Amino acid sequence: MAKSQTNRVALLGAGPRGTSVLERLLANWAAAGTPAQRAEGTTLHIDVVDPFPAGSGHVWQPGQSRLYLMNTQSFYPTLIPEDPRLAPPLAGGSFDQWREARRRDGLGLDDAEKAELATLESHDFPSRALYGRYLRQTLDGLLERLPDGVEVTFHETSAVAARPVKDGTKNAFDVELANGAILTVGSVVLALGHIESRLNPEQRSFKSAAEEQGLLYFPPAPPADVDWEAVPDNEPVLIRGMGLNFFDVMGQLTEGRGGKFVEAGSPGAGVLEYRASGREPRIIAASRRGTPYRAKAGLAGYYPSSITMRYLTEDAVDRFRAAGIQPGFDHDLWPLLHRDALWAYYSTLARSQPTAIKDPAQFLADLEDALQPHAHTTAKWEIDVGDLVEKHVVASRRLNLRGLAAPLAGRTFASRRELDAAVTVYLDDDARRSALGESDPVKMAIGALHTGRAILKSVVADGGITDESWLAGLRGWFESFVEGLASGAPALRSEQLAALARAGVVSFVGPDPKFSVDRSAKLFRAVSPWVHDAPVEARTLIEAMSPANRVGINLSPLLEQLMGDGLVRTKIMMSVEGTPMQTTGLDVVPHPYRPLAANGSVTENLYVLGLQLSASQWGTAIAAEARPRTGQAYASGQRTLRDADEIARSILAR
Repeated sequence: MAKSQTNRVALLGAGPRGTSVLERLLANWAAAGTPAQRAEGTTLHIDVVDPFPAGSGHVWQPGQSRLYLMNTQSFYPTLIPEDPRLAPPLAGGSFDQWREARRRDGLGLDDAEKAELATLESHDFPSRALYGRYLRQTLDGLLERLPDGVEVTFHETSAVAARPVKDGTKNAFDVELANGAILTVGSVVLALGHIESRLNPEQRSFKSAAEEQGLLYFPPAPPADVDWEAVPDNEPVLIRGMGLNFFDVMGQLTEGRGGKFVEAGSPGAGVLEYRASGREPRIIAASRRGTPYRAKAGLAGYYPSSITMRYLTEDAVDRFRAAGIQPGFDHDLWPLLHRDALWAYYSTLARSQPTAIKDPAQFLADLEDALQPHAHTTAKWEIDVGDLVEKHVVASRRLNLRGLAAPLAGRTFASRRELDAAVTVYLDDDARRSALGESDPVKMAIGALHTGRAILKSVVADGGITDESWLAGLRGWFESFVEGLASGAPALRSEQLAALARAGVVSFVGPDPKFSVDRSAKLFRAVSPWVHDAPVEARTLIEAMSPANRVGINLSPLLEQLMGDGLVRTKIMMSVEGTPMQTTGLDVVPHPYRPLAANGSVTENLYVLGLQLSASQWGTAIAAEARPRTGQAYASGQRTLRDADEIARSILAR
């Protein structure tokens, strides 16, 4: 009689990435046939380890404030793959499908969730709490349909170590949990997601000063983890960072304290007005640009339907591959994407504002000729396009692409009052452009960059560009540039911030701020070299950002043990000067992703998915895309789900 065998796997992390692997394990196990068709007596045992409830994990907890919004619309995210080449899922669908079903039947929802769903449409931005409920219910649906021969055990604790051992004749791991338990498993999946990291030297100095001087310092943290009631009423509060986390902080310190946004009742007062509760701090916001990210355009889809990539295309990528060229970002890829952004801008301008162009039809024909990738030298085409634009386009309507991401660049301000007025004008203008959607040339230039970013994710993955280009180009300047343009919050947030500025609740520091601590005065201080006014001062400083996603500084006992034992290592890249540079992610081999040990060998049966792949993939944090368009341009849409499927199939093949 054959001896029964159990294939045992530990999923370390039970947020969306870990749950994706669980879903793929179940789907592929079921697709392999009935127990009689499998090896006699073979079973699958899955241990899911996370201190937070499975499905939603840490970031997407259903109980968090409903003021925290997702950065994608309802139609976008999914936990369940829709690729016919993969094993069919046992249950579940996209968030939008779940939204429609729960809107009808309300099953398993509380009153707050039902109220949000009552007005939430496909193009709206849901709360993170509601997305967390989707993740939990999707997991519940999978567990209700467990195939025969599968057992799933959940451990609401952390894994602190994973050490190779022998399990009979097979290689295995002993996974040590924080509660002292040991799990002996054949495979381990690292789906750790966002984890705490060490503070940088300046942040450590601010934390120390706050403790010594009786100040309040809030280091980088997921917004839902912070006790916002500890921020004092009516006092000035410095907030550093004006990316997505800024709007989470802003919401908690305004609406979260009883304030209300209402439609503006008078001309010139913006779209919204703010009615204060009297409990708001006086928020003073700072960032390198001096302004928040640009708001998302109001679109029917994730990408503008009017934008067709003409230069950074499948054919262009294939030409590099056919010629055996590993493209450089600045030399090969950016010039193509730059052309697409220019064409998107000026073709939209010709369509929506033809009076801004002398002879629009002739201009577009000449522009098309000038943008041909092989018609000119690298430098010549930009000169030709510049000459053409100067000849045909009204000066006030010419595109300054780099300037879009730094709207205050080159400007000085006589006072912070003057700066506040300028930022408010910027916010109003940007929200107005978002409302125009595909009729606005600026938002369509950004739309081309956003579309191109999806193409780049596939092109640059797994060593698709040179180390030098990754370090100096893609991550060196382009990432922050495109995030400031294309990764912004919903336009509603810009309208709210403008209303808060008009109400005097929010003011701004200015570009390139410098922060310090005045120990004699027991105050934090910030000053911008472009604003000729006194420094701003506050007893409270909030870092409006998440912990750094760098495996070399993450505060994870598990990662520290794996690195200390030489089972994983940080990926090192070589700069253009030949200097080795530590990257943000683990060194891995595809596919599926397995870490390289300190000696360069592959650590078998250990898999990596998600944020810790940030040195091999670009843009690892975003959710999988429901119903992605086909082709190389959109291959990144469900990449994380395909990665999960590869891991699952590899585990089941043991």
